[in-house]
Amino acid sequence: MKNIYKILIVLALVGGFASCNDELEITNPNNQTTFDFGDSESELQEAIIACYNRIRLEGTFARVGYTMDAVRGDEVWNSSQQWYLEADNLNGPATFFMAEWPWRDLYHVVNRTNFVLSKVDDVDLSQDAYNQIAGQALFLRSLAYYQLTTYYQTVPLITDYASYADINTMYASNNTQDEVFDQIEADLTSAMQMLPSRDEGGEWAGGRATCGAAAGYLARTLMFRHKFEEAYSVLKDIIAGKYGTYALAADFGDNFREDTENNSESLFEVQFLDYGTGGVDEEWTPVNISSEATQGHAIESNYASQELGSWGDLAGSPWLYNLYKKEKSTDGRLDPRLYWTLVTYEDEYNTYTGLKTAAYPNGDPRSNTIYQQEITKTPLSNNAQGGISIAKFTNARNNIYESITNGLHCGVNIRLMRYSDVLLRAAECENEINGPTQTAIDYINEVRRRVALEDLKLSDFPSADALFEQIANVERPKEFGCENGRGIDLLRWGFFYDADRLNQITEHAYYVLDGTANTDELTAETASASSFQYYYKGHEYFPIYQNTLNANSNLVGNSANKNEDNGPAFFEKGYTVRPVVDLD
Repeated sequence: MKNIYKILIVLALVGGFASCNDELEITNPNNQTTFDFGDSESELQEAIIACYNRIRLEGTFARVGYTMDAVRGDEVWNSSQQWYLEADNLNGPATFFMAEWPWRDLYHVVNRTNFVLSKVDDVDLSQDAYNQIAGQALFLRSLAYYQLTTYYQTVPLITDYASYADINTMYASNNTQDEVFDQIEADLTSAMQMLPSRDEGGEWAGGRATCGAAAGYLARTLMFRHKFEEAYSVLKDIIAGKYGTYALAADFGDNFREDTENNSESLFEVQFLDYGTGGVDEEWTPVNISSEATQGHAIESNYASQELGSWGDLAGSPWLYNLYKKEKSTDGRLDPRLYWTLVTYEDEYNTYTGLKTAAYPNGDPRSNTIYQQEITKTPLSNNAQGGISIAKFTNARNNIYESITNGLHCGVNIRLMRYSDVLLRAAECENEINGPTQTAIDYINEVRRRVALEDLKLSDFPSADALFEQIANVERPKEFGCENGRGIDLLRWGFFYDADRLNQITEHAYYVLDGTANTDELTAETASASSFQYYYKGHEYFPIYQNTLNANSNLVGNSANKNEDNGPAFFEKGYTVRPVVDLD
């Protein structure tokens, strides 16, 4: 009898469910998927913000993705002799954080931007809204691929979001670097036409991609491919104000403070919350999605002095320090860029503070106070190995707190492209096309005058090779020292493929492991080593992580995985390497 009752109850329940099936809400509004998201303007706007979020991960620009290119250059060395050592020496199979994290996080950007672009055509939008949403997605995807191909050389080019749904297309094979750059050029050209300028965008444009940002990155891409005439045309349009109004900040230091972010000089910067204004959760990987994230970066933890509390991973090269010291401002004082780039004790700083100087007519901010502490010697980058710690994108000079909190806490926005880069690139293009001209000199002098250096004279540069040497190994390192991009410059100039140039950057990268903040001009005899003395051919690019190759049978390793010389391919394209010129 009890069994009959049980059967009847089950039948009644089944019938009840069947009778109300047309009223049952089967979609959980609190657990949306990509299938049912992105069908309105508001949702697409949310998706774009999610794309920006991915450029603030440690594999993109919050830590590893930023510092890897800096240490690949000749201005920065691995003072910890750990973590970034293979990236510095350009010779190893690459540890997981170096080879895997930027790849992983940059493809997160690609994935999200592809999602937006797959949806935007099917949503009823005004032309302005469509252009803003699609333009930002195109720019951010281009930014990700620019990093991917200049880091890993041959990478899968995925532009169709639907390809992720098919097992036959989800595991993509490598594309050539030229194929990736072709896509970047196309996307940035579209973004330039779609996005508003910073002037037109007003408050909306603060921290977002604009047509000026797209134009700047297009010029970078074209110059990497030695398309100097095309790049020059874009750069001249930026200078003329076609893509918004840009100007050098009066104070070089305004590019590295929290309270002067998104200023007149900034074409594009990664936005981080000011120190202490975010949450408490450190969101290191894409897996962690916390509303209480700190929303800061860890560049300070890598760059600052271990003596003052940082990890002490990376240091500025003695070559860069002495480059600043060789030329003084018109009033005989030190180039202000030394102060904002490297943390060194200088007797002169004690006499500058508050004084009206050539570079600071309203009062000089320089002093020997670091993190609210007065120093009497240069603090060590690393307590064991020594080295000069780096000031850029830290709060060492800003003195807003007295001790470093390691992790994702520093809130100084990372300026990825500044107007000074436009000017110096314009000078380089003018020199490549027309040889040394007064026009090229004028572009350079505009940057030099900001820090009160004496104007260059055209008569001092008898050849295009001589002016290139000045741009490549004086003006650019002093303006952009310890910023992301020097390694990419060395690639595009072909310095790894010419014996004299490789010897030159080897000399630039000398360091000593003597436990001091050594500032000597080093030689092969006095240095402990140079980053580039260990360089293996092909390792100017970072290897694709072996686990990534194992997971995708369609992928093959790049030149670093194969120890393959890229020199022949560089010269087969008709590219040349300018010879070393002694400027002394």
